[in-house]
Amino acid sequence: MKAINSGVALDKKDGALKPLERKKGLFYYIKADLILYLMLIIPVAYIVAFKYAPMYGIQIAFKDYNIFQGVSMSPWNDFATFKQIFSSTQFFQVVRNTLVLNGLDLIVGFPAPIILAILINELVWNKFKKVSQTILYLPHFLSWVIIGGIVAQLLSPTGMLNSVISHIGGEPLPFLTNKYAWVATYSLVGVWQNAGWGTILYLAAMTGIDKQLYEAADADGAGRFRKIWHITLPGIRPTIAILLILQLGNIMAINFDRPFNIQNNLVMDFGDVVSTYVYRVGIQSANFSVGAAVGLFQSVICLIFLVTSNFITRKLGENGIW
Repeated sequence: MKAINSGVALDKKDGALKPLERKKGLFYYIKADLILYLMLIIPVAYIVAFKYAPMYGIQIAFKDYNIFQGVSMSPWNDFATFKQIFSSTQFFQVVRNTLVLNGLDLIVGFPAPIILAILINELVWNKFKKVSQTILYLPHFLSWVIIGGIVAQLLSPTGMLNSVISHIGGEPLPFLTNKYAWVATYSLVGVWQNAGWGTILYLAAMTGIDKQLYEAADADGAGRFRKIWHITLPGIRPTIAILLILQLGNIMAINFDRPFNIQNNLVMDFGDVVSTYVYRVGIQSANFSVGAAVGLFQSVICLIFLVTSNFITRKLGENGIW
């Protein structure tokens, strides 16, 4: 194209005169979507204040931190903190427990909302579907303090369930006192609390599946299980892949409230995890350097799992997070 004046250009193909398009600057786009940019201020400020600013304290893991000297003035310790935690058998025990409990959540808890979402999606009676969804969502809004109290009242040796078992002549079951039974209880309680809420994303993904595919399957005589296997599951496969990557990325990160409110001294061999270890050693014992070092180790492992799972997912032909 050849410019013939300051505001008009000549198109070489058809010789038509067209106005020159001026390059739009940053302020043009901000002004065009000003309300959206203003709405972004609060979440961006939250991320900066509570996610990036605390990274300044990571250096505590490499120092002999003294609360009176502060972060910057505390002396460096030549990785002594990491040497201390890696030489501790208790640290490797809590790492093992964290991996075992999160692994069970992955095996038992991850498929649960998928199965539940498919069952809800297949319901024909809409009123029953809405009531079922509401009932299944409710446990998500209970804090783990409340859930811990419910579990203790129901499953303790003198709890309601064991009282019923004893009343009918059976032996009380050690739901919370045997470490292996406690692991099963921990996993099932987690499924009960999270499965209903986890169906939301899968149900939303199912609404995006083309209804004509189901109509074509009906015309071919396919039953419900065939349609689920060949249409529904492939339709939500990208959502499953992304959520699986995110859960694998948190394989070393475990919520503090859940194990802390369900564990007891009889099951600490399996109930003591990284988050409770950091709380007990780093905060209660005021050994902040150890707490920061364990937290940094935990974050690095999670990052490795996240990058690796995303890489494998993309190699298998699915869309990853990036």
